[in-house]
Parts: sequence; C-alpha cells; structure tokens
Amino acid sequence: MKKVNNKFLKLCAKYREIIAYIIVGALTTIVSLASYCLLTFSLLNPNDPIQLQIANIISWVISVTFAYFTNRRYVFRSKNQAKLKEASSFYASRLGTLLLEISIMLLFVTILHFDDKIMKIIAQFIILVSNYLLSKFFVFIPDKRQQHNK
Repeated sequence: MKKVNNKFLKLCAKYREIIAYIIVGALTTIVSLASYCLLTFSLLNPNDPIQLQIANIISWVISVTFAYFTNRRYVFRSKNQAKLKEASSFYASRLGTLLLEISIMLLFVTILHFDDKIMKIIAQFIILVSNYLLSKFFVFIPDKRQQHNK
C-alpha cells in the first residue's frame, strides 16, 4: 500500500500544475455561474437583451478576476513584481479566447448550423487548453533571475 501511495504522490507532484489548473478552472466556472445567477435573480432582468448582456459581462469580469488571482497564486505560483503588466496580459489573453469562442460559435452554429450544445462543449475544451497555454507561456512567465536561483 505504501508503494501505491508513493507512486500516487509522485504522479500528483509531476502533474501538480495541471491538476491545480483544473481545480481552479472548476472554481472559476462556479464563480461565473453564481455571479451571473445572483445578478439575474436580483438586479438585472435576463429577459431584457441589454440587461442579459450586462449580467454576462459583469460575471465574466468577476470570474476572470478570480481566475487571475487563483492562477497566479495556486497554479503558476507567480512571483512577478510587475503585477499590473501580468494582470493586463492575463485579461488580454482571456479576452482573446472569449473572441475565439464567439467566433467558433458564430461559424459552426450560426453559419454552418451545427448543434449548439456540442459546439459549446468543443469550444470549451479549445478555450480551456488555449487559456492554459497562454497563461503558461505568455502571462505567468517566470523571471529569468528566479530560474537561475533554483
């Protein structure tokens, strides 16, 4: 049993970043849905197209803000002192993947008439992978000085 636990711990350590990213992503989804529901049940009317989009945008901002701080601390363990630049890069990358998702849905659902639920699932997978890669290689880039001190 001890050998199995040791292998499990090594596997978890090896994939710590990806496991943390999945957990943070699930929590971010909950924050997004909860903030959207809170807004539409209390302040904004989801039957009004403008208020619906306002609720959607506000929930996006709240969830991306939550995602930035949790990804910074728990996933990528960033020590970057240029937090404003890092946060700007994070928001820009998430805005880029939001536009990618909108484009995917527009092309495949609106123009080509694919099933919207299937395309939403496919788009979410593409966005999940894209967000991870953008965060890892363009947003939370370890400082070269930190690399040398390891």
